[in-house]
Amino acid sequence: MNPPPFPVVVGVPRSGTTLVRLMLDAHTDLAIPPETGFLSDPEIARAAKSPREFAGNLIQFPRQAPAWQDFGISATQFFHALDSLPTDAGLPDVLRMFYRTYAARFGKTRGGDKTPTYLLHMPAVASVLPESRFIHIVRDGRDVALSWRETWFAPSRSIPEIVKRWGEMIRTARNQASGINYLEIRYEDLIRSPADTLACICDFIGLDFQPGMLLYHHRSPERLKEHLARYDLEGKLVVSHEERLRQQKKVAEPLDVRRVGAWRHALTDEECRECERHAGDLLSEFESRCPSSMSIS
Repeated sequence: MNPPPFPVVVGVPRSGTTLVRLMLDAHTDLAIPPETGFLSDPEIARAAKSPREFAGNLIQFPRQAPAWQDFGISATQFFHALDSLPTDAGLPDVLRMFYRTYAARFGKTRGGDKTPTYLLHMPAVASVLPESRFIHIVRDGRDVALSWRETWFAPSRSIPEIVKRWGEMIRTARNQASGINYLEIRYEDLIRSPADTLACICDFIGLDFQPGMLLYHHRSPERLKEHLARYDLEGKLVVSHEERLRQQKKVAEPLDVRRVGAWRHALTDEECRECERHAGDLLSEFESRCPSSMSIS
């Protein structure tokens, strides 16, 4: 039996990937964990020869600050689940077991993923899990930059420099879209017409839209408790639980159209001109009042 479509939510950071994750996670059949990162890392498969070796690499990923605790699955529990796999099972089998085990924590039958940076590695992810269905949420780069520069993982504090990076990432993703199952949606559409946009996503991943998905924010505080503090191998704090929650606080609130176009009141004329210089061709897609979604498959 072929595995069901596997939703993978991607996007430039601060584009609404967590919002999409929690909306999909509110579906009664689907559970999506915090960011994984291991689907595109070649080290996961390198030198591993058995399901337990693959699993050990997942549990220790990333080596500089392992994130396994976010998933609420004990290593013992996961190794026990692997006993049902044949001894010659490969990495895809182990990964599917991970997502099934995670979904089972919530009494659900299907899993998915939300890791923004898979945006740059979609063919690699699809080569490991061919059932992947990539949902790329695109947000106006100027609004992205306003939000991204306030985070601990910002690539710069300069709005134009962040917009430049945004443009590079969007172009890379679109260049990769040919030959994979790919749906591009707009953050602005999701905010203004959430039911229609979610229905489109559900159709793409083989689920029926459920109105309860619009009430995602009722569950968000509890779901975000998984975002635990991260420490490096020497025990030094990388990012606290409180900081991770602060960065995601808006997904615990109802949708607010004021999130769209905030850049119009926040950027200087000079910043606007520099943003246009770096990514004017892409920013022009957001000039109309109600931009439309685009899908490529």
